[in-house]
Amino acid sequence: MKGVFVSDCEGPISKNDNAYELTSHFVPNGDKLFALISKYDDVLADVLKKQGYNAGDTLKLILPFLKAYGVTDRKMQEFSARTLLLIAGTRETLRHLASVAEAFIVSTSYEHYILALCKFIGFPFTNTYCTRISLDKYHFTAIEDGLLKAIAYELSQMPLITIPDGAKTLDDFSGQDQQTIRLLDDFFWTQIPAIGGGRIFAEVTTVGGEQKAEAIRDIAKKRKLPISEVMYVGDSITDVQAFQLVREGGGLTVSFNGNNYAVKNAEVSVMSDNNVVIGVLADVFHKYGKTRTLKLVQNWNAEFLKQSSIDPVLLKHFFALFPKALPKVQIVTQSNMESLSKESSEFRKKVRGEGVGQLG
Repeated sequence: MKGVFVSDCEGPISKNDNAYELTSHFVPNGDKLFALISKYDDVLADVLKKQGYNAGDTLKLILPFLKAYGVTDRKMQEFSARTLLLIAGTRETLRHLASVAEAFIVSTSYEHYILALCKFIGFPFTNTYCTRISLDKYHFTAIEDGLLKAIAYELSQMPLITIPDGAKTLDDFSGQDQQTIRLLDDFFWTQIPAIGGGRIFAEVTTVGGEQKAEAIRDIAKKRKLPISEVMYVGDSITDVQAFQLVREGGGLTVSFNGNNYAVKNAEVSVMSDNNVVIGVLADVFHKYGKTRTLKLVQNWNAEFLKQSSIDPVLLKHFFALFPKALPKVQIVTQSNMESLSKESSEFRKKVRGEGVGQLG
């Protein structure tokens, strides 16, 4: 039986941050609104560890504003299909993966976007886990729409929160950021639920954080495979629990153009504008195991690649893409973790753009 390859979508497969782009397009000052809520998401998930809160719940918190500004399921579907941007090499990588493993996409993204992606690249939607939502089932009154629009405007004018290194409590933040966080708490956990948004928050489950780890458990259980036969690729805070699960289970964890959350929780860091490098690592992992894959990473050069029994067609294509300098692939260690995190975060912005690249 084949092993299992699992990847996040936005980052390793596509350049988009679909929810950010939706909000920027349909909501005035939506880019600022989304960036603030995304940083608030990092605060709740990673610093304050709010009970019942999942990394990636930004996609839940933003929904009332999208609804207030007239976004429908059809608009989400059409916008997602129209704005789709793939990381170079995606089709070739997934095509090769089919010969060595069963591939899955586990993504925080809305189902509208994942469905558009699957149709575009010919990937089975049945092999995906994503955030299921139908905006059309929710309704706000004109007064509620007005209140949500007023809240959206006020949030978009607030300064972006800065998370201090080592922060563990609200007291570790600056006075201004403490005030911002308290205001956000009031908006999201008191005011918006009082005008109907609470129903959305209660009914929508985002596939981020622990939900991604649960998806991997479900995949492994249904395939009757140990976690040690899973390779997982991610790039953000929503992948941390998935990384931890796979790593503890003996599988392989790879950060692809990851931010600091991803790099610090993965075993291998990859920086590349083409994801065929992921196909190379997966080819070795699923044919020969983790130890041999890590040995390849430790000896990441053209000669060692040629000696590693990698599929010849894949390897030829890889060298054609990188004839002079190979993409950066390194094992993450305590000594290089900080420098790799910074370098990968900057590279991420070059590949996906400054606005998307800075999100958690």
